[in-house]
Amino acid sequence: MKLSFHGAARGVTGSCHRLQVQDTSGKNHQILFDCGMFQGEQMCGSGNSEDFGFDAKAIDAVFISHPHADHTGRLPKLIKEGFRGSIYMIEPCRGLAKLVLEDAHHIMQEDAKKCGSSVLYELEDLERAFEQVKTVGYHQQVEVAPGIVAMFHEAGHVLGSAFISVDGEGKRVVFSGDIGNDDVPILPQTEAISHADVVICESTYGHRKHEGIETRKKLLKEAIEEVIHNRGVLMIPAFSIERTQELLYEIDRLLLGELKTKLPIFLDSPMAIKATALYRQYKQYLKFDAPILSEPDRDFFSFPNLHETLSVEESKHINDSPAPKIVIAGSGMMSGGRIMHHLIRYLPDSKNHLLIIGYQARGTIGRQLYEGAKKVHIYGEEVLVRAKISAIGAFSAHGDTDKLTRWLQPEDGKIPEKIFLVHGDPESKEVFATHVRHTLGTEVIIPEYQSTHDIT
Repeated sequence: MKLSFHGAARGVTGSCHRLQVQDTSGKNHQILFDCGMFQGEQMCGSGNSEDFGFDAKAIDAVFISHPHADHTGRLPKLIKEGFRGSIYMIEPCRGLAKLVLEDAHHIMQEDAKKCGSSVLYELEDLERAFEQVKTVGYHQQVEVAPGIVAMFHEAGHVLGSAFISVDGEGKRVVFSGDIGNDDVPILPQTEAISHADVVICESTYGHRKHEGIETRKKLLKEAIEEVIHNRGVLMIPAFSIERTQELLYEIDRLLLGELKTKLPIFLDSPMAIKATALYRQYKQYLKFDAPILSEPDRDFFSFPNLHETLSVEESKHINDSPAPKIVIAGSGMMSGGRIMHHLIRYLPDSKNHLLIIGYQARGTIGRQLYEGAKKVHIYGEEVLVRAKISAIGAFSAHGDTDKLTRWLQPEDGKIPEKIFLVHGDPESKEVFATHVRHTLGTEVIIPEYQSTHDIT
């Protein structure tokens, strides 16, 4: 059995990990965990356009942990290069992943015009990818070959997210995908690992601890009250899938309870609006607190103050609405999308507030602002930063040090023999690796990009 790392090694994005395993007859099979884009650069940039490091035609099956672009974005490229096997994912993940990839293709075309290179794949590759998708349920066994069985388990990260276990050659390998935060307001809790010999574990927030749920609510409430007092604009760059829906849910609860205001709130992201519709469609996969279940419309993502601006013209009219107001817009890392226009307009004014609620990859405007930049360049324009910049880590969809440490301890009491850390900045991985070695007393490996490791 061998593990190879073709993305999200020595970096956060581009999830793509390959397992080579033999069936009961001794025949070799290759399984891919995720096939994501590298983010923080143009989509037609070198990281996404370079070779996978393996033959796409030789892959037997792909297992997708969740729909985010850094876990799904190169699937059509895999198809373009000859992959003809099955792509497995949880049912609601299919609709969200298609939405993400259609949006990514549109952005990629725009990027290609700017950087002068060709797009990674065509729309027909994208459509063909979803013809090869097979949706499965949690805990449903998928036999890849005799003696090789995979299964999806609830990760609590986004709607339809999962960590994946594969049994073969007498061992169990578990791939985390992205492990959800504690006390996520609308998702089931992350399932425990029952048993694992080897774990491929994300480490995005392996170096830090998030605030508690009450602190999250308090900080959001204070940010809204502050912008009302200052008659300013609260900008919230939100990832279209999960962060936006959690945010809408929390605002709905605040408006129902202690925060009575007619402050206009704009959801200015076509993809977030469409994703929220899918959350409504698949709400049987979600979890809600009892008090909000009594709402007459049973719609936990909308309220009278909310205005969904689907078209470009509707988006432009946000400027006509006087402050105070809240603008929730993509992209979450401020690497494109409608949030960029709001940043240009509102960052120079000290009355305004930028609230960051998600991870900011290196190379993004979001990372620059998070680290205290006094000016940024957006679409060739120098923008002074006078607005308040703050962050709420508890809105992260990723587990922190404590959550990941608990998750890495299986129910059977046997600590995994090997833990590979992926999906994290170098310093995050190093800090978490030291912590896990000390706490769990097992071998922790930080793999290099395109490296291969024997699992014996």
